Amino acid sequence: MPIVHVYVWEGFGKDRAKRLIRGITKVFGELGVPEHAVEVVVHEVPKTHWGVGGEPASEKFGDKP
Repeated sequence: MPIVHVYVWEGFGKDRAKRLIRGITKVFGELGVPEHAVEVVVHEVPKTHWGVGGEPASEKFGDKP
């Protein structure tokens, strides 16, 4: 069944990841996919390793999560 990969900046946090996982699972459930079959993986990526418009996000947006 579905495996959803979500990429966020490092510092996203456990509580926000938990809410995100629940929300994504709920949406799939509403689409008829059994919730127990939905897997969500949250990847936290450092801003130094995430490019936006040709620049590292750490330089473009600062170091705040």
